[in-house]
Amino acid sequence: NFWRRVIDIPDAVLWDTHQKLKLRLVQFVRERVHAQRERVGESPESVRAANRLLDPEILTIGFARRFASYKRGALLFSDKERPERLLNDTTRPVQFIFAGKAHPRDEGGKALIQEVYKFSRESGFHNRIVFVEDYDTYIARRLVQGVDLWLNNPLRPLEASGTSGMKTPPNGGLNLSVLDGWWGESYNGNNGWAIGAEIRDGSIDFQNEVDSSTLYQLLENQIIPLYYAKPDGKLPLAWLQLMRESIRSVTPVFNTHRMVKEYTERLYAPAAQAHREFLADNCAAATRLSEWKRRMRKDWSQVRIDDVRVGNEDRQSIPVGESLQVSACVHLGSVDPQHVRVEVYHGEAEDGGIKNPATAMLDQSSQNGDGSYIYRGSVPASESGAYGFSIRVVPTHPHLQQNHELRLITWS
Repeated sequence: NFWRRVIDIPDAVLWDTHQKLKLRLVQFVRERVHAQRERVGESPESVRAANRLLDPEILTIGFARRFASYKRGALLFSDKERPERLLNDTTRPVQFIFAGKAHPRDEGGKALIQEVYKFSRESGFHNRIVFVEDYDTYIARRLVQGVDLWLNNPLRPLEASGTSGMKTPPNGGLNLSVLDGWWGESYNGNNGWAIGAEIRDGSIDFQNEVDSSTLYQLLENQIIPLYYAKPDGKLPLAWLQLMRESIRSVTPVFNTHRMVKEYTERLYAPAAQAHREFLADNCAAATRLSEWKRRMRKDWSQVRIDDVRVGNEDRQSIPVGESLQVSACVHLGSVDPQHVRVEVYHGEAEDGGIKNPATAMLDQSSQNGDGSYIYRGSVPASESGAYGFSIRVVPTHPHLQQNHELRLITWS
């Protein structure tokens, strides 16, 4: 309820505050570039020209982060003519501010920086694209506070999080991003824009082509017209609504409070509890776990899946809404059945493998007396299509920190 009060901020107050931050960003960039050109010995004319870079009244898009190849820092320039038209439009121009560093050994990342910097100095992009060197937290702070729109276009699914985009909404900025990392959770259709659909089967070149085309289309047909639409001649009222929704939907959810809370609940508190349990009785639980691991590694070679059966009369065609009945005869030898988990690993069948996999537990139903056990269970047929499955056995223990800690697994 607290963050819904952002709706009550008057249009003029919200816009004026944002414009002041953007003006401060423009002045900051001019000073940085002026000093940069002076330091490297550019001509007096070039140094003076730094004072004419950017315009606080123009739609300003920021891109700043570690320059790694998968982040595609030069995607905007895939079709050079289209950004050139956007930048030099006489009535609705756009400007971009780039910043970032590459790892010293990342030659691909360094090449991307050189490519972006080269574009920024071309005559067709004059004064409309700036690369700010020596990226650090201070530069990042100025950028996320002053830009109108934050651009993020990594290759899916390689984005781990995307924290830079989280810092823009508290300042009234919007996001234009691939639905990867945090934006896949945050995007609601009214707080920014999503670039392209996920492409699972195409090549990287094909994904680059699709995403760059989507990026241009969003800028040309939605973002730029919306920013410059001012019914009263002064304020972009529809853009202001998106700013409010961006602040309201992102700020209370993506913040350090949530981060610390989830780390505490999911990691630190369980780790502390495990430490107490292992420490008790002169580390008896830790000793037992260590001995259990030793035995499992020694005896796991006895584990095998002797037989897998499907109980349905029609094994090839299962109607949607029904379930596939599965049973497996699993030989455990000297391994205790309470220390294994037998699962059906199932999903869409594709090229001899399983796509978008899920698992379902099989329950022990009987014992054969020779170290073999029968496990039974079912897999719901929730959607139509060609599906496959396999049976697997993995060790389990209440004190394991994660399911595959022993790196032991047996497949049918």
